Amino acid sequence: MSDPSLRQRGHGIADEIHTGHRDSPSQPSRAPLRRMSSEGVDSEDDRLIDETNIGDVMRQVPQSTDQINVILDSLPARWRNYVVRTVFTCLMVSGFCLIIYLGPLALMFTTLGVQVKCFQEIIAIGYSTLKPIKLNNFMRPLVTYHRFISFCLYVIGFVWFVLSLTKNYYMRQFSLFAWTHVTLLIVVTQSYLILQNMFEGLIWFIVPVSMIVCNDVMAYLFGFFFGKTPLIKLSPKKTWEGFIGGGILTVILGMIFSAVLCQYKYFVCPIEYSEDLERTTMDCEPSPLFHPTEYHFPVELAYVNKLLPLNIPMTVTMCPFVLHSLSLSLFSSIIGPFGGFFASGFKRAFKIKDFGDIIPGHGGIVDRFDCQYLMATFVNVYISSFIRAPNASKLFQLILRLRTEDQFKLHQLLSDHLNSTNVLNSF
Repeated sequence: MSDPSLRQRGHGIADEIHTGHRDSPSQPSRAPLRRMSSEGVDSEDDRLIDETNIGDVMRQVPQSTDQINVILDSLPARWRNYVVRTVFTCLMVSGFCLIIYLGPLALMFTTLGVQVKCFQEIIAIGYSTLKPIKLNNFMRPLVTYHRFISFCLYVIGFVWFVLSLTKNYYMRQFSLFAWTHVTLLIVVTQSYLILQNMFEGLIWFIVPVSMIVCNDVMAYLFGFFFGKTPLIKLSPKKTWEGFIGGGILTVILGMIFSAVLCQYKYFVCPIEYSEDLERTTMDCEPSPLFHPTEYHFPVELAYVNKLLPLNIPMTVTMCPFVLHSLSLSLFSSIIGPFGGFFASGFKRAFKIKDFGDIIPGHGGIVDRFDCQYLMATFVNVYISSFIRAPNASKLFQLILRLRTEDQFKLHQLLSDHLNSTNVLNSF
């Protein structure tokens, strides 16, 4: 039996919280938790989630407000939301284009900022329901061996956590421990993968991000104007019309956008540091992935041309990356929305409308980036599985790290191999 109040966002959820509404009378009420006895029964302080505090989450976690909508009082509520979302979507897209223009460094700092804000929004919800355990803060300088020092600090924190475990509070402490690690996995790890994708070439960052944005916008527009069939109970406003319409346009626009970006070295060249220029550079000879290639359609298509006066060309010329973008667009339009559904379920579990109120009409940063992290993981796995190959420039950088005698030995081994295979005679 579904609760009708869960099918409304915003005021419906707020009314439910402020009136103290709980499950319907037909559902069995929860038995009060007992304090720990000598037999080991869980105490009230050791509950996984203090459900009496869930009603306070909306008051403690900032929610999107209607302050801007006051200007649009003459419009119906549905159209007020549409205008606000459209205006701030255009502003965010313009800001994204400006960041791309500023270069890789600006993109990296933006990714870091989004990562920090997403982490803060998710952790804030946990702290609003679980009493935080006060620990002494400490800072350690990060030097050359950043990864090793980070791991050592993590181990110290892990040992510290184990030593701080207290009777009657085990469940609460482990729930905070799990909450932090899940947030790290969702936010920090995915942000690291985004940076890894970026170093393969800005196109591997811009195209996937743009596809998710395109799918969100187009699905919203199709759902707003044509949506009638609900898609999933977790997010009642999502419709099949928006899901299908947004997916089709994402595939089409994604391939067109990819074909345009393939023409510019700025987007396709990996980000590398030039010792001669003493700065990062994106000037290279583009890989075959970004060179126009002629593809032949199946022979069976010739029979269709004979039967029907369509004059379909039997060949098409495009960059191989455009074909790869088809896989990216299909993932962003079919699997990507499930990141949003996951976030919707998370918010409903805590009876909140948004993760924050930093973006009017949209909510918090997590509300806008809930699909991006799933996409970043897919792109990183896709590059590792189908794209990445040994690169002479990267191998040379590794060779330079070798000692002089090791470099000479490698030279001898490579010369002997080329001579034995008669490769040098062919040049």
